[in-house]
Amino acid sequence: MSKAILLVNLGSPDSPSVPDVRRYLNEFLMDGRVIDVAWPLRRLLVGLILIKRPHESGEAYEKIWTKDGSPLVVSSRNVQKLLQTKISVPVELAMRYQNPSITAAVKNLAAKGATEILLIPMFPHYAMSSYESAVVRVQEVAAKLAPEMKVTVQPPYYQQPDYIAALVASAKDYLKDYDHLLFSYHGIPERHLLKSDTTKCHCLKVGDCCNVPSPAHATCYRAQCFATTREFVKLAGVPTEKYSVSFQSRLGKDPWLKPYTDYELARLPNEGKKRILVICPAFVSDCLETIEEIGMRGCEQFMAGNGKEFTRIPCMNEHPSWISTLEGMAKTFLAAK
Repeated sequence: MSKAILLVNLGSPDSPSVPDVRRYLNEFLMDGRVIDVAWPLRRLLVGLILIKRPHESGEAYEKIWTKDGSPLVVSSRNVQKLLQTKISVPVELAMRYQNPSITAAVKNLAAKGATEILLIPMFPHYAMSSYESAVVRVQEVAAKLAPEMKVTVQPPYYQQPDYIAALVASAKDYLKDYDHLLFSYHGIPERHLLKSDTTKCHCLKVGDCCNVPSPAHATCYRAQCFATTREFVKLAGVPTEKYSVSFQSRLGKDPWLKPYTDYELARLPNEGKKRILVICPAFVSDCLETIEEIGMRGCEQFMAGNGKEFTRIPCMNEHPSWISTLEGMAKTFLAAK
């Protein structure tokens, strides 16, 4: 049996141009695990969003675009290359949306003779709109194009010691002189928590649900975000009174996970938190949501509210400890019979 590794990240437009951004947003938003309503209504909602959003998002992408392309794709390719130097089996990279595509990656692996692959979603936490969507799509493509290929999936690693150690290592140089550390995770609609609750009676229904043990936590994004935060501050030695958690990037009018990051950035200066750090652990690679939403717009909002110093802690990107974490996942897979 010939083994291989497949890394899957979220994706990016091929360029900041309006047509490319529209194409990307259409594929992303038409995913039934992102906007989880019936297809006709989803098509209508996405059509309305695509009237203005591609132009607005295109301007935002212009601000972060590099000479080599999208920061998320560039960093992900670098991670692929670095991991390939650590292991002998093929390492492929794909994006859930757009390029490099999952279809192309599966075809490449099949052409190289791979009959069993380890899929590592580049999402530490379980969410139906990211982790689950990537897993299901890879399984669908593999079943169609390479039915003999076995897909083994790396479980969510939100509190895996190596991942936490890598996250802390990548942030340690920033954890020196600050008033407050804000953990800003990508938000999801509250209804996604309810849909992912395998017990159907725990998430958002039991008081302090994320701290009450339950099988629901295996697929609960919110509980897993809190677990990452808890393990990070323990390892990094961050005092209880110096950190908090929020959720960013909401879309639409339905209730999303709270508190909202933009609300927190407006509130914190008024509570004497004038020098803050913001870290985004749901993202392993810097992207529009970390660089532009947090590092640019978030900074402007905080400073406009009488903040004094705003520092965005970069994602792990190609940090050696993150590469070592991925290497450990791959070698565990390769050593299995």
